Amino acid sequence: MRRPVLIAVLASIPVLGLLLFLGTWQVQRLAWKNDLIARIAASEAAPAAPLAGPPEMLAKVRVTGRFDHTKEALLGLEVRGPVLGAHLVTPLLRVGAPPILVDRGWVPLQNDRPIARPEGEVTLEGWVHPGDRPNWFSATDDPAGRRFYTFDPPAIGRALGLAEVAPYGLVALGTQGGGLPDPARTLPRPTNNHLGYAITWYGLALSLVGVLAAFALRRPEPNATEREA
Repeated sequence: MRRPVLIAVLASIPVLGLLLFLGTWQVQRLAWKNDLIARIAASEAAPAAPLAGPPEMLAKVRVTGRFDHTKEALLGLEVRGPVLGAHLVTPLLRVGAPPILVDRGWVPLQNDRPIARPEGEVTLEGWVHPGDRPNWFSATDDPAGRRFYTFDPPAIGRALGLAEVAPYGLVALGTQGGGLPDPARTLPRPTNNHLGYAITWYGLALSLVGVLAAFALRRPEPNATEREA
């Protein structure tokens, strides 16, 4: 019986090592994600900081400029109740800095309600969006129609005829006011399922050890001579 047990143990060592590695990696990811969520919550609770220099992504900032409503675009699709809508993206022109694309909030696709378009200098608060890049699963943008499904500031800026834009965007923050656009209320929170993943990998490792122990401790089957005796 020693040889089959030894073979089973040797074959299981790489599998056990992989399961323990994956469990430990998820524990490390859990610590990183908890720290990220805590920093986002602290940024959300703190006053907005002036936007200056390369900002930290997901930071809550305050910026002053003038909207160029002639270069509006629509981003994505989002259903709210029975109404299909999208997010209104507008360039914010700044003095001494390139324009920044601002996701002002949700608007219905049917242009049947008034949309606020402030003129002159405005100061708004929002969180810094690092921007996205299209992948194989991304819907195809319609630059000519100013319809976009990936928030890629450089690509949107070029389609809007802007010579230069900030490499990041801004998602406007606001409160429930009933008007349009309807801005975001909070900073985004990433999903955090790493604890469940860690328990799963460690649980599989423990199960493997249990199976090996049961295999090693099982009683051998009597051979023919022992059965006749």
